[in-house]
Parts: sequence; structure tokens; C-alpha cells
Amino acid sequence: MQTAIDKVMYAYTLIAHLTPDEVKATRDRLAAHLAGLDADENVLAVEGMRYLRGADRVAKRRTPRTSR
Repeated sequence: MQTAIDKVMYAYTLIAHLTPDEVKATRDRLAAHLAGLDADENVLAVEGMRYLRGADRVAKRRTPRTSR
């Protein structure tokens, strides 16, 4: 699980500018969220990014486009 957390934090800090305290708090929240999941590292990494970016962002992105 540690590898997944490291991957997610690396990617997330590239898109979100966080202070060192925010990085620690985010890592702790992410670890707590992923602790309850039983999956391989890649699945955990994807779920971690979904969690940090927020469910509403994923839902908005996957909304089907309507024709104009």
C-alpha cells in the first residue's frame, strides 16, 4: 500500500500546490482511506487519486456529452 500512496502523492503534488503541513495531512487522509481497501497497488493508486480529486470531478468528467 505504501507504493500506491507514494505514487498518488507524487502525482497529486504536481497538480496541487500544498504546504508541507498540507502534504502530511493529505498523506494521512489518503492512508486512512486506502487502509480499508483490499486491492493491488495500481487499483489503490487510481482509487487514491479519485479520493483526493473528489467524486464530483470524476462524475462531471464522465457525464455524457449532449449533441448541439
